[in-house]
Amino acid sequence: MVYYLSARFHDLRHSYAVYALQAGDDVKTVQENLGHHAAAFTLDVYGHVTDKMKKDSAARMDAFIKGIKSSKG
Repeated sequence: MVYYLSARFHDLRHSYAVYALQAGDDVKTVQENLGHHAAAFTLDVYGHVTDKMKKDSAARMDAFIKGIKSSKG
């Protein structure tokens, strides 16, 4: 049996946008690359929040708070 991968252009565009944002590309760059008028649209459509992104954000905040505490004492 032969299976064919049927990827539409939009599927590739969507994958690019999601992975670029998750990899840390700034939203303005992704917006420009996709030709969107507003960064808000880019984030609304492609800014999926993953568990890894939540954990990374929490780790950054934890490091920030620990930095404040260590500089005071």
